[in-house]
Amino acid sequence: MVEPTRGVLYPARLPQFHRLPPPADAAELVEWCWIPEWDIEPGRSSRQELVSFPALNVVVEGSGTVLSGATTRASSRDLTGRGWAVGALLRPAAVAALTETTIALLDRVEPFDAPGLPEAVAHAMAPGEGHRERAVAVLCAWLRDRVGEVTAPQRHANAMARLLMSDPSVRTPEQAAARLAVSVRTLQRMAHRHVGLSPAAIIRRRRLQEAAERIRTDPDTDLATVAAELGYADQAHLANDFRAVLGITASSYRAGADPGRS
Repeated sequence: MVEPTRGVLYPARLPQFHRLPPPADAAELVEWCWIPEWDIEPGRSSRQELVSFPALNVVVEGSGTVLSGATTRASSRDLTGRGWAVGALLRPAAVAALTETTIALLDRVEPFDAPGLPEAVAHAMAPGEGHRERAVAVLCAWLRDRVGEVTAPQRHANAMARLLMSDPSVRTPEQAAARLAVSVRTLQRMAHRHVGLSPAAIIRRRRLQEAAERIRTDPDTDLATVAAELGYADQAHLANDFRAVLGITASSYRAGADPGRS
């Protein structure tokens, strides 16, 4: 898995937060599961800000289940009281079993009818040793049953997402299409069908996440160097990406992040 806090803009503000791998028999469906747990004193809140991974998430919290679509900008949530959530970052192979259109879910969170799942996850999350692992097992077993056997086209879609999000040598959709032995048009259809974003947007999200991680963990890093190493044309393009997605400048983010805690 990637760094535990990648995509989390201010890890020092987090309550308990865990990323867990899925069981081996769900590895083609789930990139990882994530579980925040919080207990915020009355009258206070904890704002969580994210530059999310370009993928769908299925999330169980309290008495319900939701589908959370890919995002086009940074997102935030204010945590209050006491609670938890159990989510799965979905790989493309799982998407078709949950929604017919990913584009309609862009920047949206929609209720999802999953009878019995919230109760089963809540039971697994009861305090006790191994409760997170039990909850992940319950959620992934439900997902396996819903998706069924993974097909060759689904695996190809998984390869597309993995290439666009994890290979730093891939900097353009044309390079990705060549690596996958498909046309650029086919690559675009795959990305829109399984993620809801264009291949170029997925690549930009990967670079922005990496840039934010470097800036947060090394406040003395040179922004021009980060831009060059991540494939931006220049520092101005990195700055434009920060403003467009995060709504702040890279230098402002560096000043506000706390690299001493993660």
